[in-house]
Amino acid sequence: MVDTKVILSGITLDNPVIPASGTFGFGYEFAELYDINCLGSFSFKGTTKDARFGNPTPRIAECKSGMINSVGLQNPGIEKVISEELPKLKKCFNKKVIANISGFSVDEYVYCCEKIDKQEQVGIIEVNVSCPNVHNGGMSFGTSEKNVSDVTRAVKKVTTKPVYIKLSPNVTDIVSIAKACEDAGADGISLINTLVGMRIDLNRKKPVIAQKAGGFSGDAIFPVALSMVYKVADAVKIPIIGMGGVSSADDVIEMMMAGATAVQVGAANLVNPYVCKEIIEKLPERMEKYNIKNLKEIIGVAHNG
Repeated sequence: MVDTKVILSGITLDNPVIPASGTFGFGYEFAELYDINCLGSFSFKGTTKDARFGNPTPRIAECKSGMINSVGLQNPGIEKVISEELPKLKKCFNKKVIANISGFSVDEYVYCCEKIDKQEQVGIIEVNVSCPNVHNGGMSFGTSEKNVSDVTRAVKKVTTKPVYIKLSPNVTDIVSIAKACEDAGADGISLINTLVGMRIDLNRKKPVIAQKAGGFSGDAIFPVALSMVYKVADAVKIPIIGMGGVSSADDVIEMMMAGATAVQVGAANLVNPYVCKEIIEKLPERMEKYNIKNLKEIIGVAHNG
């Protein structure tokens, strides 16, 4: 008998499989397909202070072994998430959920995190620092050690729950960014967010995406994500949620061996809505194949060689 349980900042998860933000809505949509209580947890749709319609269409483009999206954080805003989305979710999900929070200024992050921290259903707050800082020329918060430190410190002052900072891979040195988050008080790190990619329509002779470029995700980015998780795990002592191109039970195990305590599944949900359920069902069999009795024992084992 194998043990798939993991502990994430004091919260015991039945397994490490977590659908990633932006690929699982607010959960109840997928609850119509299967019992989502089989999940370790899930990270709900990126939420901002005000409602957002998102970017102009087209904002999705297919590509080899992946996809490009430029949805633009479409969401109903923090007040409606609390008053409408969480009550719907409560009817079909009885575990703690991960709240993904985005913002365009430090004040917005603080406002949303303070609000969501009071929600009993929320176990972990995941702060997405890939948003453009409107007070600093539009540069992403996640590309600067100072910016991520400022956001982390400010959010930690108004929250009681574990705060994980979700990092962009589109930086020169992700290790220094991760260490800055840890030094500022982050309880954990989520990585990686999407890479940057684009496609050109050969008939129209123009970019497929209205915004020209977008977030590249899918199977193709797994080796990049794995490498970054491995490097960050070497540098920080706080737990890591690994993600990026994960689509199988073997990917989950590999990501954990690189140093992740839990693993998020993103683009694969958009290809196969049952993928997380299938990964969870397959996990015990793959653990037995690799002679793994307890998942907690393999976290970061690849660093021992």
